Amino acid sequence: MSSPTLSVAFFLFFLLLLLISSSTLPVASMDCNKGDREALLKIKEGLGNPPQLSTWIPATNCCAWDNLYCDDAGRVYNVYIYNADVTAALPVAFGDLSAIQSLSLQDMPGLTGPIPRSFAKLSHLYLLSISNTSISGPVPDFLTSTNLSALTLPTNKLSGPIPPALSRLPYLRYVDLSHNMLSGPIPPGLLHGEYQFLILSNNRLTGAIPSSYGQGDVNTIDLGHNRLTGYPSFLFDRTRPTVKLDLSWNELAFDITKAALPWHLEYLDLSHNRIRGGVPKSLKDLYKLLVLNLTYNELCGEIPTGRAMAYHGAECYLHNKCLCGTPLPPCR
Repeated sequence: MSSPTLSVAFFLFFLLLLLISSSTLPVASMDCNKGDREALLKIKEGLGNPPQLSTWIPATNCCAWDNLYCDDAGRVYNVYIYNADVTAALPVAFGDLSAIQSLSLQDMPGLTGPIPRSFAKLSHLYLLSISNTSISGPVPDFLTSTNLSALTLPTNKLSGPIPPALSRLPYLRYVDLSHNMLSGPIPPGLLHGEYQFLILSNNRLTGAIPSSYGQGDVNTIDLGHNRLTGYPSFLFDRTRPTVKLDLSWNELAFDITKAALPWHLEYLDLSHNRIRGGVPKSLKDLYKLLVLNLTYNELCGEIPTGRAMAYHGAECYLHNKCLCGTPLPPCR
């Protein structure tokens, strides 16, 4: 596992740890909120009563059920359901868990339908994670009525544009909408606060990358496998805190020769574009760079040598116009 992947995992783990530590774990003798129990039973029924939710039994304390946490007032604030064998639409009743702060639904290919409008009632929700399901429809703009800090909806069947209204979420700093069928431009200003992640790879996004993502504390920008165009010069700045930058498999066309790459980069993939010019000399100072991929572009000229360049083999530069010099064959 590469360091950028670890940083993503650490961020999500940090959010969950913060969520759990901010609430007292359930007391066995305390019954849960009646409305929460009714909502959970509707959710179980809506999902077809999967065996993973066998502890969700009427007339019992829902704070003792699996796949959830309660706070010290008996309110359900965290629900997580993984690998459940379901064939059902995403239940509307999730919107009745009025105290919920974290909802995570993962690895349920039989989960279908759009994100229900009832989710607009979840004003305390700051982590919404739905991945590897068959939910479809748009990314809803009514999520602006939540308190989201992290929105992760990867590997689903979502389509349509990314709603610009999401930029109004003041604490949103982690967005992962990768591996869907989203189209249209990337809205500016989606991210706020510290330690920001923008992961929109494997969609059908078009247009230029907004300059707002060259500002702030952006750790990861992963926009690979889209149809993006233009020259995002604002991403190439030595002082940027960016650790991972993946712009591969797009339609970017610009001269990279004088690009000042961020010092903290650990992962750089610009492959499969129409990038021209020479390999930037700023690569020589990137001693943390573990992954470099400049293949399938229109680069030409002698590859810089010295310092950190020794860590990158020929496989980093293949299928360009006329690159030469170590680690490729000598220039003529």
